[in-house]
Amino acid sequence: MIYGYARVSTGAQDLTSQLAQLKVAGCEKVYREKLTGTTADRPQLQRLIAKLAPGDVVIIPAVDRLSRDTTDLLLIAREMQKAGAGIRSLAEPFLDTTSDFAEIVFAILGVAAKLERRRILDRTARGRADAKAKGVKFGRKVGGTAARNRGSPTSPRPSPRGEGDFGAVSAWPGECVNTVG
Repeated sequence: MIYGYARVSTGAQDLTSQLAQLKVAGCEKVYREKLTGTTADRPQLQRLIAKLAPGDVVIIPAVDRLSRDTTDLLLIAREMQKAGAGIRSLAEPFLDTTSDFAEIVFAILGVAAKLERRRILDRTARGRADAKAKGVKFGRKVGGTAARNRGSPTSPRPSPRGEGDFGAVSAWPGECVNTVG
Protein backbone atom coordinates (compact mmCIF):
# COMPACT_ATOMS: atom_id res chain seq x y z
CA MET A 1 0.00 0.00 0.00
CA ILE A 2 1.16 3.53 -0.71
CA TYR A 3 0.59 5.86 2.24
CA GLY A 4 1.08 9.61 2.41
CA TYR A 5 1.93 11.76 5.41
CA ALA A 6 1.20 15.49 5.42
CA ARG A 7 1.95 17.84 8.30
CA VAL A 8 1.83 21.54 9.08
CA SER A 9 3.01 23.12 12.32
CA THR A 10 -0.14 24.96 13.39
CA GLY A 11 -3.89 24.76 13.00
CA ALA A 12 -3.85 28.06 11.10
CA GLN A 13 -1.76 26.56 8.29
CA ASP A 14 -3.22 24.73 5.30
CA LEU A 15 -2.53 21.17 4.12
CA THR A 16 -4.10 21.61 0.66
CA SER A 17 -0.85 21.83 -1.32
CA GLN A 18 0.69 18.80 0.41
CA LEU A 19 -2.48 16.74 -0.02
CA ALA A 20 -2.57 17.56 -3.75
CA GLN A 21 1.08 16.50 -4.15
CA LEU A 22 0.46 13.22 -2.33
CA LYS A 23 -2.63 12.48 -4.42
CA VAL A 24 -0.67 13.01 -7.65
CA ALA A 25 2.06 10.72 -6.26
CA GLY A 26 -0.51 7.91 -6.00
CA CYS A 27 -1.11 7.72 -2.26
CA GLU A 28 -4.04 5.47 -1.43
CA LYS A 29 -4.41 6.76 2.14
CA VAL A 30 -3.03 9.99 3.60
CA TYR A 31 -2.42 10.65 7.27
CA ARG A 32 -2.51 14.35 8.10
CA GLU A 33 -1.46 16.30 11.14
CA LYS A 34 -1.42 19.90 12.37
CA LEU A 35 1.31 19.67 14.99
CA THR A 36 4.92 20.75 15.30
CA GLY A 37 7.57 18.58 13.67
CA THR A 38 10.05 19.17 16.48
CA THR A 39 8.61 16.22 18.41
CA ALA A 40 7.96 12.63 17.38
CA ASP A 41 4.88 12.52 19.62
CA ARG A 42 2.31 12.88 16.85
CA PRO A 43 -0.79 10.64 17.00
CA GLN A 44 -1.38 10.38 13.23
CA LEU A 45 2.25 9.52 12.57
CA GLN A 46 2.06 6.80 15.23
CA ARG A 47 -1.15 5.43 13.63
CA LEU A 48 0.58 5.37 10.25
CA ILE A 49 3.60 3.50 11.62
CA ALA A 50 1.31 0.99 13.37
CA LYS A 51 -0.48 0.25 10.03
CA LEU A 52 2.70 -0.38 8.02
CA ALA A 53 3.37 -3.82 6.59
CA PRO A 54 6.23 -5.24 4.51
CA GLY A 55 6.29 -3.70 1.05
CA ASP A 56 4.36 -0.56 2.01
CA VAL A 57 5.73 2.84 1.00
CA VAL A 58 5.29 6.13 2.84
CA ILE A 59 5.47 9.21 0.65
CA ILE A 60 6.16 12.61 2.23
CA PRO A 61 6.08 16.02 0.53
CA ALA A 62 9.49 16.88 2.08
CA VAL A 63 11.71 15.40 4.77
CA ASP A 64 10.96 18.23 7.21
CA ARG A 65 7.29 17.17 7.17
CA LEU A 66 8.39 13.92 8.82
CA SER A 67 10.75 15.51 11.36
CA ARG A 68 13.02 18.48 11.94
CA ASP A 69 15.20 16.70 14.46
CA THR A 70 17.92 14.35 13.20
CA THR A 71 17.54 11.85 16.03
CA ASP A 72 13.74 11.71 15.71
CA LEU A 73 14.00 11.43 11.93
CA LEU A 74 16.31 8.44 12.17
CA LEU A 75 14.13 6.79 14.86
CA ILE A 76 11.01 7.25 12.71
CA ALA A 77 12.82 5.88 9.65
CA ARG A 78 14.04 2.85 11.61
CA GLU A 79 10.51 2.14 12.90
CA MET A 80 9.22 2.23 9.34
CA GLN A 81 12.06 0.03 8.12
CA LYS A 82 11.41 -2.49 10.94
CA ALA A 83 7.84 -2.74 9.64
CA GLY A 84 9.28 -3.47 6.20
CA ALA A 85 8.16 -0.17 4.66
CA GLY A 86 10.11 2.29 2.56
CA ILE A 87 10.03 6.10 2.60
CA ARG A 88 10.13 8.48 -0.37
CA SER A 89 10.28 12.26 -0.35
CA LEU A 90 8.77 14.25 -3.20
CA ALA A 91 10.97 17.31 -2.59
CA GLU A 92 14.13 15.19 -2.35
CA PRO A 93 13.65 12.65 -5.17
CA PHE A 94 16.94 10.90 -4.39
CA LEU A 95 15.51 9.92 -0.98
CA ASP A 96 14.41 6.32 -1.04
CA THR A 97 14.98 4.23 2.07
CA THR A 98 14.89 1.02 0.11
CA SER A 99 18.40 1.85 -1.16
CA ASP A 100 21.65 0.84 0.56
CA PHE A 101 22.44 4.47 1.36
CA ALA A 102 19.20 5.23 3.19
CA GLU A 103 20.68 6.04 6.63
CA ILE A 104 23.36 8.31 5.18
CA VAL A 105 20.76 10.23 3.17
CA PHE A 106 18.48 10.56 6.22
CA ALA A 107 21.30 11.84 8.41
CA ILE A 108 22.23 14.49 5.86
CA LEU A 109 18.62 15.55 5.29
CA GLY A 110 17.91 15.62 9.01
CA VAL A 111 20.83 17.96 9.61
CA ALA A 112 19.66 20.14 6.73
CA ALA A 113 16.15 20.33 8.20
CA LYS A 114 17.56 21.27 11.60
CA LEU A 115 19.72 23.99 10.03
CA GLU A 116 16.68 25.35 8.18
CA ARG A 117 14.77 25.52 11.46
CA ARG A 118 17.64 27.53 12.97
CA ARG A 119 17.56 29.87 9.97
CA ILE A 120 13.81 30.39 10.46
CA LEU A 121 14.33 31.20 14.16
CA ASP A 122 17.17 33.60 13.28
CA ARG A 123 15.05 35.38 10.64
CA THR A 124 12.15 35.65 13.11
CA ALA A 125 14.43 37.09 15.82
CA ARG A 126 15.90 39.60 13.34
CA GLY A 127 12.39 40.60 12.27
CA ARG A 128 11.35 41.16 15.89
CA ALA A 129 14.50 43.20 16.58
CA ASP A 130 13.90 45.33 13.46
CA ALA A 131 10.28 45.90 14.47
CA LYS A 132 11.32 46.91 18.01
CA ALA A 133 13.87 49.34 16.57
CA LYS A 134 11.04 50.92 14.55
CA GLY A 135 8.98 51.34 17.73
CA VAL A 136 6.59 48.40 17.37
CA LYS A 137 5.29 47.34 20.78
CA PHE A 138 4.88 43.65 21.61
CA GLY A 139 2.59 41.99 24.13
CA ARG A 140 -0.78 42.97 25.51
CA LYS A 141 -2.03 46.48 25.01
CA VAL A 142 -2.00 48.72 28.09
CA GLY A 143 -5.38 50.05 29.19
CA GLY A 144 -8.38 49.39 27.03
CA THR A 145 -12.10 49.56 27.40
CA ALA A 146 -13.75 49.59 30.80
CA ALA A 147 -15.71 46.46 29.84
CA ARG A 148 -12.51 44.53 29.13
CA ASN A 149 -10.86 45.76 32.33
CA ARG A 150 -13.89 45.33 34.59
CA GLY A 151 -12.98 43.13 37.50
CA SER A 152 -9.25 43.41 36.88
CA PRO A 153 -7.28 44.30 40.02
CA THR A 154 -5.40 46.94 38.00
CA SER A 155 -8.45 48.40 36.26
CA PRO A 156 -9.27 52.06 36.82
CA ARG A 157 -12.05 52.42 39.37
CA PRO A 158 -14.65 55.15 39.51
CA SER A 159 -14.14 57.57 42.33
CA PRO A 160 -17.04 58.81 44.47
CA ARG A 161 -15.25 62.20 44.63
CA GLY A 162 -14.85 62.53 40.85
CA GLU A 163 -12.54 61.32 38.08
CA GLY A 164 -8.82 61.28 38.84
CA ASP A 165 -9.30 61.52 42.61
CA PHE A 166 -7.42 58.52 43.96
CA GLY A 167 -8.14 59.32 47.62
CA ALA A 168 -11.29 57.22 47.42
CA VAL A 169 -9.50 54.03 46.39
CA SER A 170 -9.70 52.82 49.99
CA ALA A 171 -13.47 52.62 49.66
CA TRP A 172 -13.03 49.45 47.57
CA PRO A 173 -13.13 46.12 49.41
CA GLY A 174 -9.83 44.53 50.31
CA GLU A 175 -7.74 47.67 49.93
CA CYS A 176 -5.86 49.39 52.70
CA VAL A 177 -6.61 53.04 53.48
CA ASN A 178 -2.87 53.84 53.36
CA THR A 179 -2.25 52.20 49.96
CA VAL A 180 -2.76 55.38 47.93
CA GLY A 181 -3.27 58.83 49.18
